[in-house]
Amino acid sequence: MSKARRILLKLSGEALAGTQGFGIDSAIIESIGREIIEVHNLGIQIGIVIGGGNLVRGVSASAQGFDRVTADHMGMLGTLINCLAMQNTLEKLGAYTRVMTAISMPEVAETFIRRRAVRHLEKGRIVIYGAGTGNPYFSTDSAATLRAIETNCDIIMKATKVDGIYNKDPKKHSDAVMYQNLTFTEAINDQLAVMDTSSIALCRENNLPILVFNMNTPGNLVKAAKGDKLGTLVTAN
Repeated sequence: MSKARRILLKLSGEALAGTQGFGIDSAIIESIGREIIEVHNLGIQIGIVIGGGNLVRGVSASAQGFDRVTADHMGMLGTLINCLAMQNTLEKLGAYTRVMTAISMPEVAETFIRRRAVRHLEKGRIVIYGAGTGNPYFSTDSAATLRAIETNCDIIMKATKVDGIYNKDPKKHSDAVMYQNLTFTEAINDQLAVMDTSSIALCRENNLPILVFNMNTPGNLVKAAKGDKLGTLVTAN
């Protein structure tokens, strides 16, 4: 894999919580922010989608008795809180950023407009996309895929807590084997936990590679952006 020109970084909300498991750990988000800026300083354009699981997850809220649509809207607003935290962190570290949201709230962030997002990226701003797709029943994986395709990214880089994609849960099975490469079809047919099925199918239709890697290992994001071999790469063939 060669060095990317423009990437979409997908972060889970839980990644921002650190060991506390809930909310935002300032030390963790600063550490992630420094790596993002290091990648940006390589001349790589970066878009970011962050989940909201550290604050509220739509599916979990629905299971607790909330109406599913209401629960998903709560989750979307949770992602925006994370986006604003990331924006604040990156700008304290010297980067220029924009938060763009799928739900209109002009006092807080720009409404997502594809051409404007591309222009921000071209001008060297890090663009952080909030509120998912703006629609209930769609995950932030779907949002990451959609934004990556809309803004002509070379790759989706999905940051996780494990080194890549395994044939079974490595935390539960000591004999789990990690894949170096997978096809979109294999990931779908084998029901591997890469992203939700609709996201993988959309990547397959648009020939958009997915790299799944461990964000907890310092320097991995920079290595991945440079094209170094790590994690699991999911491609058409």
